[in-house]
Amino acid sequence: MAKSFLNSLSLFWYTILLAAPVCTLFAVSVTLQSDIQILHSIKEAIDPNSLSPTSFLSTWKFDLDPCETTGPHFLGILCTVPEDNSSSRVTVIDLEGDVLEGFLTPAIGNLSELEVLNLRKNKFRGPIPDTISSLLKLTKLLLSDNYFSGGIPEGLNRLKALEDIDMSRNKLSGTISLGITGLRSLTHLSFSGNSLSGRIPDLSGLWQLKTLDLSNNQFYGNLPQLPISLRTLRLNRNLISGHISYLRRLRHLQILDLSDNRFSGSIDRYLLTLPEISTINVSANVFTDIVVMSRLDQHSQLQLLAANHNRLHGHLPVNLITYESLKEIYLGHNLFSGWIPKQFGAKLDGPWRSLFLEYNYLEGTPPLEFIQGRRKIRGSLAHNCLKCPGNVTFCHGGQRAPGDCAARGGGGEE
Repeated sequence: MAKSFLNSLSLFWYTILLAAPVCTLFAVSVTLQSDIQILHSIKEAIDPNSLSPTSFLSTWKFDLDPCETTGPHFLGILCTVPEDNSSSRVTVIDLEGDVLEGFLTPAIGNLSELEVLNLRKNKFRGPIPDTISSLLKLTKLLLSDNYFSGGIPEGLNRLKALEDIDMSRNKLSGTISLGITGLRSLTHLSFSGNSLSGRIPDLSGLWQLKTLDLSNNQFYGNLPQLPISLRTLRLNRNLISGHISYLRRLRHLQILDLSDNRFSGSIDRYLLTLPEISTINVSANVFTDIVVMSRLDQHSQLQLLAANHNRLHGHLPVNLITYESLKEIYLGHNLFSGWIPKQFGAKLDGPWRSLFLEYNYLEGTPPLEFIQGRRKIRGSLAHNCLKCPGNVTFCHGGQRAPGDCAARGGGGEE
């Protein structure tokens, strides 16, 4: 009987030992206590009157564990799933569109495993905490459409893992530090719609950057060195000046917006022939010349050309008809003279959807297609020196006074 008892005891311990790894595998992990305290601090810094029943933040109930809860609780939170008995850590906070009012607590900098912070479309105010520079694993910092003020955090350049920075449409001021060029993982960078000023630093070291949007600020000086990887470049509504010939090096550029600046000289002929360019907006500058190369022998992706409100002179660039994908052309409010190329008329029955040539010094009779209007197309020939019947849609608004046209050598209406 003793032997039987010993065999039974051995079997018992053998069973326990076999079960031990299984018990470990399914051990319950809970959120690190300090992470929970930080989440509580984030909620405490928000005006409770701004919490709507549908906001993610309203689901943060601290009688539950943030990383282990299920159902409609702690929405907007993602956590690590540890393989051992270690605590879960918060990796994602996404409160986009919650319309929260309040401040971002400096305690945010202690969420050392945080990879994504998305607070877009809220009403956060005050400075962006400098402690954010401690989030060394952060890959996405999305703070657009808030009321953040003050400067860009000085320590931002420590966050080497950052791929996406979006602080657009806030109330930020100051300059962009040269240190930002050390963030070599960046693919998207936007500070648009703030009150930033100064010169834009050399950004050529950001070799993975695809999108750069610094529009609607107060930057001045010449164009900086830029990464050749750029697909989208938006610098519109600043005070930037000088020539733009450097941009011909950006062989992957698809969208370019330099409107509402102080650029001058020539709209570079090679800019229009970049292999992937689809949109060029250089309106509201002081360019004086545009040279358009023929693209009959090569396919062009260009769909929109906006060069209105400049000082472009000479004849209209007839080679535009060789850009087979071109649909929208804005050349109004310039100093163009001479006749409208008859080839333009043929394009009205083809791919062109918009053609605005108003407020120039064009003369003669428009091509027949402009008069007949067989196909509806947006556009205007108003305020030129054309023989343009007033009942023609393109001619609505009238032409210049004969005296204005005589001074420029134009023909005017008869």
